[in-house]
Amino acid sequence: MATFTKTALLLSLALSAGSVFAAPKPDTQTISTLGGKFTFDLPKAYSADALPSGKADDGTADTQGTLYANPTTKSVVIVAETVRKDGATIKDNDPQFLDGAVADFVKDQSAALPDFKKLGEKKLTYKGLGLRQVDSTATQGGGKTLNSTILGGSGNQLLVIQAISRADDVKGHAQLVKQITGGK
Repeated sequence: MATFTKTALLLSLALSAGSVFAAPKPDTQTISTLGGKFTFDLPKAYSADALPSGKADDGTADTQGTLYANPTTKSVVIVAETVRKDGATIKDNDPQFLDGAVADFVKDQSAALPDFKKLGEKKLTYKGLGLRQVDSTATQGGGKTLNSTILGGSGNQLLVIQAISRADDVKGHAQLVKQITGGK
């Protein structure tokens, strides 16, 4: 009986020690886009909600997206992908497509948001995938915001990622964008 008790005690200790030495659970969630060609991590503090499906009458029927919101920092990340219907194929690093996407995005945002102001633009490359980052400010949701929009595409897929933070959280916004772009 004493041997059984000792064995059970040792087994119990070994099992509980395993949880002490187990790898900590990640405090981030991995977001994968464009069929895995572009991935990034967000803190688990960002809760995910699917965006409503697009509509055929406005050309967004094949658009799928997710809104990631962090109530503590009051920042959001919107990730949306859609299928290009014109039969054209986007190369993984297609400057003509990316330049056109930026021009169209700035034009659309300027029309939709009266105080939209483009602050800058960056050309990024992630594992051979060309991306463009447009930094801007605008009033959204009742307040001034900092916005960084990542545009990309591959094959017949288009990608838009928007990081939106309060205008007074410059440091937090920079850190969020760095998480998305990998510090580029």
